[in-house]
Amino acid sequence: MCGLTGIYTFDPRPDRSALHHTVQCMNEAIKVRGPDSGDVWQDPDTPLALGHRRLSILDLSPLGHQPMESASARYMIVYNGEIYNFKTLRTDLEVTFKIAFRGESDTEVLLHAIENWGVEETLAKINGMFAFALWDRKAKALYLARDRMGKKPLYVGWAGSTLVFGSELKALCAHPDFRRDVDRTSLTSYMRFGYVPAPLCIYQQVWQLPAGSMMALDMRMLRGGQDLNPFIESYWSHKDALIAARENPIENTDNVVSEFEELLTTCVQERMISDVPLGAFLSGGIDSSTIVALMQKSSASPIKTYSIGFEEAGFNEAEYAKKVAEHLGTDHHEIYVSAKDALEVVDDLPVMFDEPFADTSAIPTYLVSKFARESVTVALSGDGGDEMLGGYNRHISAPKALNTVNKIPPNLRKPFAQMITSISPRLWNKLRPSHPQFGAHMHKFAGTLEKTCESDVYLSLVSHWKTPKTFVQDGKESIIPLVDPALQIEELGFAESMMYWDTLSYLNGDILTKVDRASMAVSLEARAPLLDKRIYDYVWRLPMDVKIRDGQGKWLLRQVLKNHVPDELFDRPKQGFSVPIADWLRGDLKDWAEDLLNETKLRKQGFLDYQAIRILWDEHQKGRGNHAQKLWTVLMFQAWHKHWIET
Repeated sequence: MCGLTGIYTFDPRPDRSALHHTVQCMNEAIKVRGPDSGDVWQDPDTPLALGHRRLSILDLSPLGHQPMESASARYMIVYNGEIYNFKTLRTDLEVTFKIAFRGESDTEVLLHAIENWGVEETLAKINGMFAFALWDRKAKALYLARDRMGKKPLYVGWAGSTLVFGSELKALCAHPDFRRDVDRTSLTSYMRFGYVPAPLCIYQQVWQLPAGSMMALDMRMLRGGQDLNPFIESYWSHKDALIAARENPIENTDNVVSEFEELLTTCVQERMISDVPLGAFLSGGIDSSTIVALMQKSSASPIKTYSIGFEEAGFNEAEYAKKVAEHLGTDHHEIYVSAKDALEVVDDLPVMFDEPFADTSAIPTYLVSKFARESVTVALSGDGGDEMLGGYNRHISAPKALNTVNKIPPNLRKPFAQMITSISPRLWNKLRPSHPQFGAHMHKFAGTLEKTCESDVYLSLVSHWKTPKTFVQDGKESIIPLVDPALQIEELGFAESMMYWDTLSYLNGDILTKVDRASMAVSLEARAPLLDKRIYDYVWRLPMDVKIRDGQGKWLLRQVLKNHVPDELFDRPKQGFSVPIADWLRGDLKDWAEDLLNETKLRKQGFLDYQAIRILWDEHQKGRGNHAQKLWTVLMFQAWHKHWIET
């Protein structure tokens, strides 16, 4: 795993030494992504410079060093990620084009592929997680590209008359001409989702390259400060891939469990290729347990596994992970952290994410990544199982809720919702003590009672602030992907639509952002076998009852896991990777939060509705409601603003 940076200035009289120094500074800003080495390359004929920071995983020799030049010297690349089918592509290139490779890196394979097949055909062939910037010296063109699922990040924008790009925003911020002006449209979307969805960015004049997208910028035609959004083009889309898969359905499901296990095992084995120590995250849940089981099946020695436990009751899955590890015979490592340990991470979150990000599970994700990094450099994860195979509670509960809502007379829905929300989540939890999130789910159900269509129900379920335009001063929202008519697939059922919408936005904007930033903050590479393109294509060919059956999600994954682990070790309600943030805001984090929610500060900033925040804060403190999610979304923006704008 690595980090990339670069600039192209439209200054008519560029200072070449300053150009080199600036990219060095941008490189230094993301050094944690690649602590092993770093370098800068300047084009002798144009005002372009590329920077790279390397975390050595494959081919640890200098032959894997970047920026890397193609054999013909036409192309120069900086690249972040892993191409899992690079050995197959290498063989194809050797046979077809008689290429003699110098080293063993996937970067060299990528360059030869582009040189012989072109950028777009290469993007269609490669399978992995990646972001790259490619400079075509002959055509004076810059190509930027990001992997299909959006596992690796890439930002591009303007710093005055200079085009700037990099793996993280902190690299762009290192340019002396970069303006940190908050984009209110992006802020409004952040308040809804708890993350800034691509192609938006929290800063004006900056774009986050969406998953499965590329840019081809002809520098002879581009102007400084030009809107870059029209240059974003998809080389792959969830919609097209999903439709293609459904046109070739698997109707006989007698062998799907063995077929799926074989395919997933291949994906796992490809991600176990590494020249540095490797392990896996193990929460004890279905996804990570399945990945670890297949890793252990493929390994002659015990796999290193890592889990994290919390001292607070109801937030600890470490005991389940330990039992799974003992059964599989892994070399298991666990760490128990206190509230104090977790709270110490809070101040680091704005630096880690460098864009407002409100998923509280970033805290344990960072802590377990830090723990794993003490002994490994690569860790496999179970990310993607929920989105691919119907693992979220909403995939099961929302269709039932909508059916229930449709049976309630319209004039009674609002009073019924008010009745539900008049009872605090704590009291609801006492009614169903076996389901620790029952109260939160009841309040979410109440929020769907006035919704009549599927996309509105889903949007209500995934929104932190349901009407962010009224909460953000001068706020406005861009088109939300899940209600964009161009992205709809009418023949999908409600649960399938939610799974599709989850992959469009939530998976990329939240889950993969969280894992990338939290793991790279400690120079750890995280790999997700369930997000392989072949898995995506396969599961969308399957009927729905192979994914959700008898009120349980991830049926197919459960069957694979049963081949390796007894039911009693994993058959329990989904818990999630959560922390007791509601209690912390009433306790150890109260003073920190009140400082960030200072009335004078909020009114001076002019972004958020102070009065609305104050009402929620007071209700939360008095136990009249659990507003932790809304408040955390506000607090993460405030903490980000304090670090990146005020200082």
